[in-house]
Amino acid sequence: MASPRHVPVLLDRVVSLLAPALERADGAAPDGRTVLVDCTLGLGGHTEAVLERLDRVRVVGIDRDPAALDLARARLAPYGDRFVGVHAVYDEIAEVVEELGLDHVDAVLFDLGVSSMQLDVRERGFAYAEDAPLDMRMDGTTGPTAADVLNTYSHGELTRVLRDYGEEKFAKKIAAAVVREREKEPFSRSGRLVELLYAEIPAPARRTGGHPAKRTFQALRMEVNDELAVLRRAMPAALGVVGVGGRVVVESYHSLEDRLVKQAFTAVTRSEVPPDLPFVPAGSEPPFRQVTRGAEKADADETAQNPRAASVRLRAVERVHPSSPGVVS
Repeated sequence: MASPRHVPVLLDRVVSLLAPALERADGAAPDGRTVLVDCTLGLGGHTEAVLERLDRVRVVGIDRDPAALDLARARLAPYGDRFVGVHAVYDEIAEVVEELGLDHVDAVLFDLGVSSMQLDVRERGFAYAEDAPLDMRMDGTTGPTAADVLNTYSHGELTRVLRDYGEEKFAKKIAAAVVREREKEPFSRSGRLVELLYAEIPAPARRTGGHPAKRTFQALRMEVNDELAVLRRAMPAALGVVGVGGRVVVESYHSLEDRLVKQAFTAVTRSEVPPDLPFVPAGSEPPFRQVTRGAEKADADETAQNPRAASVRLRAVERVHPSSPGVVS
């Protein structure tokens, strides 16, 4: 098996956004330490930086990928009980927090999309550069694979997936070719799919916008792992578990992901008071404030060193008021 590499995106900026919530003296843990939930632990790059730089923090790392969890636990073992890894999907954050005996946390981090762990281990089937089984499950122990999607979805369903999740202009044409070719032999490996994409995407389009398989592989991965539906459930759950002064920080890499994050953040930072009212009545303040101005992006230097940073959009909010009896300060 190939060894995965891990280059966290916007690492310093992410830690600086989390720090004000994690350096407080009255944290969410029983001993007063602050608690971060890293909802997309991966190989633990962001978590390691937080544990190393902020010594009062405990981190709960969530990942649906058992292989990534094992590697992260080994990497973070030197930090002892300051780190705990949990096998779960990140929309289960409220349940994870409750099971750990916490009534709130101080910060939540999401680094969405596919991780280095999945991209760099050929056997997982996420990458299009090498021939591999068409799996793409973040949790390889459960659920349908990318091959199942290709071999069972109708032409219309495949077109929807490729168009909506991959923003693929030739979605209908590619879907028709998949349906035609699977009648000859079911799809099982990525190499055959890449060959089909080279054949179906016109040459002028292949010369722009990166690898011609990029959009289709992204779309299949998002469908296999139900990523948008999970994120749609996870955002309000994450916002609900942070106490006053707590922050939620999100890195997204796809326009649909960023749109969901933006909508969730706008909903909790927008005042419902009429704009012509001269004051905001007590109890009518929005529960959160925006920390970032819109979505922040990686600069040219970071993008040159780490191409995965090119599409990142970083947003953060901070809870300033409780919005329900269950949220504490």
